[in-house]
Amino acid sequence: MRTGLNTALDPNRRSSDAQDFETALRRKIVGQDPAVEKVVEIYQMFLAGLNAPGRPVGNLLFLGPTGSGKTRVVEAMAEALFGDPRAVIKIDCAEFQHSHEIAKLIGSPPGYLGHRETHPLLTQEALNQWHTDKMKMTLLLFDEIEKASDALWQLLLGILDKATLTLGDNRRVDLSSCLIVMTSNLGAGEMNDLMSGGLGFGKSQKPDYIDARLDDKITRTAQEAARRKFSPEFMNRIDKIVVFKTLKPEHLEQILEIELGMVQQRILQATGNNQFVFSCTQKVKKFLLEEGTDPKYGARHLKRAIEKNIVFPLANLVATGQIKLGDFIRIDMKESQLTFTKEAEGALVPVLLEKYGDLNGITPAAAKASRGGVAKHRDFGGMSPPLLDHK
Repeated sequence: MRTGLNTALDPNRRSSDAQDFETALRRKIVGQDPAVEKVVEIYQMFLAGLNAPGRPVGNLLFLGPTGSGKTRVVEAMAEALFGDPRAVIKIDCAEFQHSHEIAKLIGSPPGYLGHRETHPLLTQEALNQWHTDKMKMTLLLFDEIEKASDALWQLLLGILDKATLTLGDNRRVDLSSCLIVMTSNLGAGEMNDLMSGGLGFGKSQKPDYIDARLDDKITRTAQEAARRKFSPEFMNRIDKIVVFKTLKPEHLEQILEIELGMVQQRILQATGNNQFVFSCTQKVKKFLLEEGTDPKYGARHLKRAIEKNIVFPLANLVATGQIKLGDFIRIDMKESQLTFTKEAEGALVPVLLEKYGDLNGITPAAAKASRGGVAKHRDFGGMSPPLLDHK
């Protein structure tokens, strides 16, 4: 044993796995740094094996206005850890507003009518379905927790405290590998009243110290609303309350770029030989923000606006043979109508394929055969070229 050492240690360092996790989250999540920092902190504790025994990995309560990204953070975590944003056990609490509906979660006791036909959602097999050799953690999301029935509340109290659950047939379920996230819109109206530079009000021109005071007021408002609704027993089982702020215009612009980049990624990874590159002008981006965001629902409808105005028309152009492998499509606006123009053929995608390798079965050799003219570098639908090979 060596003694007499005087080595300074840095408790603020992140492991490489935690750093990768944080980087992946920040690519997807905009304007909600406290949420990212907290889930990364819990993840690092899980990796170190120091999370409390006999309890879930973490119990988080996400508060904030609709469309501020509460559910999106959980989906981004799933994508970062398992490569699939759907790798989440999601419980929509609006479906459990009556006590008898709890049977959908835990099953009916033997002897009750239909107990054999009622398959519980929270079985051990369901919780473990996304586990891998390296990652044995489950993401369990209770969405809009304030709408839960008293029966679900009682169930949750046991889960949050002891990480165990007894099903209707008396099987026991271990939830100690679960990171539990609960979302709520409590206090959203009061928070929106406090905001003066948020969504729908233009960019804030206030000094940073005024914005900081406003953030403190919003946080207190959300926490007070939660304490009025939830019992002390419930609040004492929460490891961390994270308050999501109303998204500002600059945040929405970043989210739009991320969403357009994800569409471009879908196109480049699609089956068949119809991969192409598109770019939206600033007029189009402004139009999408106006169509897909509003003060009440935040950025919730942005994806829908992109699907309706960008993806569906592009799909029609591909299906009718107007867009082919390697084309560059510019999307613009003219007289309040979206226009789709082919500005290059057989150039951009083959160049990218040669640089970044195979994209879903399209080899560089096949790409060379389709090469035509050469186009200048453009904005790739909100995603920079180095990310195009990120799968």
